[in-house]
Amino acid sequence: MQVDEDARTPVLNRLRRAQGQLAGVIAMVEAGRDCKDVVTQLAAVSRALDRAGFKIVASGMRQCLAEGAEDSAPMTEAELEKLFLALA
Repeated sequence: MQVDEDARTPVLNRLRRAQGQLAGVIAMVEAGRDCKDVVTQLAAVSRALDRAGFKIVASGMRQCLAEGAEDSAPMTEAELEKLFLALA
């Protein structure tokens, strides 16, 4: 699946931001920073990754459905639900 051109830049920006935040979390743990600060930053990383994932799924849903219809059987409701729940 390719990410829609309109979504690609925002998705990449979110992923790069999450990458930077994760590097910051690693540095915080290595430096022995306060647990509350580490967990707060870790939650921010998690949210950034979730948002990127949701954007990818949302932008690619039409493509997935269209490809499924062309290449094989269309995605079932259960398969779509599983895809969304994988990010939950």
